[in-house]
Amino acid sequence: MSTRLSALGFGRLPSRLPSRLPALAASAALLVAGLAGPAVAAPSSTEPSSAAAPTAAAPAVNLATNPGFEIPASSLADWGSVPGWRCSGGPAEAALTTTAPHSGTSALAVTPAGDESTGECVQTVSVQPGTTYTASAWVRGKFVFLGATGGTDRPTAPAWTESTNGGWQKLTTRFTAAAGATTVKLSVHGWYQQGPFAVDDVRVDGPAPAPATAAASVPTSDKVVFFTVDDGWQTTPEAEQVIAANKLPITAFPLPMAAANNPDYFRRVTAAPGSSIQNHSVSHTDLTTLSPAAQQVEICDARDSLTRLFGTAPTVFRPPYFAWNADTLQAAANCGMRTVLTADADFSWGASNVWHEGTLSPGDVVLMHWTDTLADDLRRALAAAEAAGLKPAGLASYLR
Repeated sequence: MSTRLSALGFGRLPSRLPSRLPALAASAALLVAGLAGPAVAAPSSTEPSSAAAPTAAAPAVNLATNPGFEIPASSLADWGSVPGWRCSGGPAEAALTTTAPHSGTSALAVTPAGDESTGECVQTVSVQPGTTYTASAWVRGKFVFLGATGGTDRPTAPAWTESTNGGWQKLTTRFTAAAGATTVKLSVHGWYQQGPFAVDDVRVDGPAPAPATAAASVPTSDKVVFFTVDDGWQTTPEAEQVIAANKLPITAFPLPMAAANNPDYFRRVTAAPGSSIQNHSVSHTDLTTLSPAAQQVEICDARDSLTRLFGTAPTVFRPPYFAWNADTLQAAANCGMRTVLTADADFSWGASNVWHEGTLSPGDVVLMHWTDTLADDLRRALAAAEAAGLKPAGLASYLR
């Protein structure tokens, strides 16, 4: 619990006081509740009998990513993480288990690896400012906690239980997103030296954001065109030289694993003003073949990986193969994406295709790829833009 209290402004509690642990944890929770408002869950409590409705009129839906832990990890996932979640100890501590889940076929099993670990697993949840949400999870084990931080309007007491006595127990807490907040951090964790725990059927109930906007071009009368480059497996110095020499604003859509192989390269090729790094999914799968929940994992996990690598969360999503459906637009919005972007011109691999009549037009989005032909592709796209009286511009600023 000390990690949670630290986030609420309290100092770190002693980590090795097993004999005093029940009293210590109970006192700490009451202290937090006294400062933050009415307690949302006492030790070993279940869901409160009175639940406040979301402040927005939209129907409440579950906004959590991979809430039932039913989605297997992609072979391209970030260091073997549990899909939708980032666990502090990685696969050494946290994994999916098919042993006695609360529902479905699997649950999250966490075994803290050392005395100083609580086995915390977190995910970023997109929220609407000033809106109230209810978070819940079924847990099994001793001293298991559920909380939300970083984006709430005030410190919120975590829900927790001293012991579930070998069965499953529901924890529930409630929070309101702060003015201007668009995300919160949802976390589940155990307690020092208290052994393994399990989690299943997580929920963050509240109004869903409006679906992302689908676009192939940018509506503008400015004489600009937008260069976008996908994937990232082949990063050549020649392409970097063309970008630097022409100070090209590049919108890069790298896959997370490709970006992690050479993050400094992507920082350099997106150094020109107007450049940005945006979201292209985790595994480059045709999202229309996936369930809505699996689509959300692909988009949210890519967002989280790119944010850790480059410090800025993407807000534009490019669907692999330009394949998307209504579920994609909603999943993208649930992951904080405002635009699902395709393109209306392709200059990849030696091509010069404009998918409308005439030459490049203001607001066109040009598709390219990080390949061994990219240097020549960029030169050809730049020449086509100049012939049409257009200049490359930064995409993200036009989509705000």
